[in-house]
Amino acid sequence: MTTIIQPQVRTRSRPRRRIVVKGRHIKALTVLGIALVTGYLLFAAFGPLFTPDPLARTGAPLEGPSAAHWFGTDHLGRDLLSRVASGARVSVLVAVFSVGIGLLVALPLGIAAGYCAGRWPDELIMRVFEAIQTVPLFVFAMVVLGITGVTSFHLGPVEIGAAGKIVLLIAIAATPYFARVARAATLAEVQEDYISALRLLGVPRRRIIGNELLVNVLPPVIVQSCLWMAVAVFAEGALGFLGVGVQPPTPTLGGVIADATRYLMAGAWWYCVMPGLVLLVATVGFGLLGDGANDLLDRGER
Repeated sequence: MTTIIQPQVRTRSRPRRRIVVKGRHIKALTVLGIALVTGYLLFAAFGPLFTPDPLARTGAPLEGPSAAHWFGTDHLGRDLLSRVASGARVSVLVAVFSVGIGLLVALPLGIAAGYCAGRWPDELIMRVFEAIQTVPLFVFAMVVLGITGVTSFHLGPVEIGAAGKIVLLIAIAATPYFARVARAATLAEVQEDYISALRLLGVPRRRIIGNELLVNVLPPVIVQSCLWMAVAVFAEGALGFLGVGVQPPTPTLGGVIADATRYLMAGAWWYCVMPGLVLLVATVGFGLLGDGANDLLDRGER
């Protein structure tokens, strides 16, 4: 009687990638990015809670920085620190929601395109994203906001204001970039031996995608999302500066800077510098954080 020994099929040729920072050298610029982002988020989250009403006149117009008003006052005598903190909160909310919506849309589409590479789903998804990428973000936002205006509109029972429009526009602009990164990572993964082994074992496609591909695709997408947080913060400020962003009386960083330009030659330097520094801290911080995350993940992959 002959005994047939079935060889054991390994379902994974390499361990799943994990983000491990312990024991790995972190660059000084990465630490700086983490510090800047942490400080900005804390300022945006708790600054409005411990400052005066941003709409209340609590001092003399165009009063310089002092113990009573750390950032000085604006042309109406309103506390500039409270207005900048409220504007930073608006920027954070716009960035988080726009990047989150972009990820929710792009991840499944990018993974599906990479899994079906060379077939019609891949061609359809990527051609649509290429069409979106042909229009720059600011041109796209200016055209849409110019046509629809900055007032609220109703989409069924949901009312979408200026902030909601900006969130949707940035999310639409960011989606192709997230999808391309997810597709490229998926293409690299489906060529690995463990994916072939799982297919031979009859593992359902949804389990391969959900349990294996999604985990390994996330790291490069996280890097891209950090970079797009910087883009979203800057885009919200730029649209506010141009007057097509979130409208008064809600303060925004771009709106405060736009108001300050009229008084800069009068010597009110703090009026423009303070919100500009906060906007700079956010964009540089998220940019350094994304660059540092890319270095850490790339070193872990090697």
